[in-house]
Amino acid sequence: MATLSTALPTDIPDAAAPRPRKRSRSLAHDIVEGIGAQIQSGALKPGGKLPTESAIMASYGVSRTVVREALSRLQAAGLVETRHGIGTFVLEPRAGTNFGIDPADMATAVDVMAVLELRISLETESAGLAALRRTEAQLGEMRAALDAFEAGVDAAGGGDDADTVSPDFRFHLLIASATGNRYFADIMSHLGASVIPRTRINSPKLAMENQGQYLRRVNREHEEIYSAIARRDPESARAAMRIHLTNSRERLRRAQEAASRSPGVSDQLSR
Repeated sequence: MATLSTALPTDIPDAAAPRPRKRSRSLAHDIVEGIGAQIQSGALKPGGKLPTESAIMASYGVSRTVVREALSRLQAAGLVETRHGIGTFVLEPRAGTNFGIDPADMATAVDVMAVLELRISLETESAGLAALRRTEAQLGEMRAALDAFEAGVDAAGGGDDADTVSPDFRFHLLIASATGNRYFADIMSHLGASVIPRTRINSPKLAMENQGQYLRRVNREHEEIYSAIARRDPESARAAMRIHLTNSRERLRRAQEAASRSPGVSDQLSR
């Protein structure tokens, strides 16, 4: 099994030595560069398992949030995939899937807004098709993703560090797959988990809610989509998906307008 021993830093700076604190986005970039370089050099081979989040945290001296942001970027770039409850694995290089979008570059509110507009068109129709074409097995997988999301919401509400991004993205990807049209799933897979706005910006802060309130509201929107797909109601599924994604877009739009009126508000667009 490949390890990160050749690229991970072995000397953590002395805590007593003051140094400028790097932003989480910069710290995540360091991890992405380190792991990405090993994948490109072949030190980490397709199918190989990455070290645990805890191991990467210890090696880089960063928080779990930073590690998860880095892993989300690597997933978005198509370099790795995270299998729930198992770990993160290196993927085979993808060929012939270039939609002219680099998910790793979606770092600003403007970028996220643009991708949300794309998603409203794409996923509204995919929800309708999924309602008509989904299998019982696919519906069961969607239910499992939502259950995992809800567990993460409960953990976040209790103050624990929980992953809600992976089940969130998995739910949307499963809907795309349930269309029976591989191109819907291909585009979503290419975009990766970075299409979830809170991997790029502080969505709860923009919504003026705490993390638990924000995630519970997102969960309710997901449940509306799921219920419509479960009862094979394509029009309701389209409407529920459009509402879900439009809500995110409108929060961003309002935040951008506020930032243009008051430069200090622009700090809310960063994590």
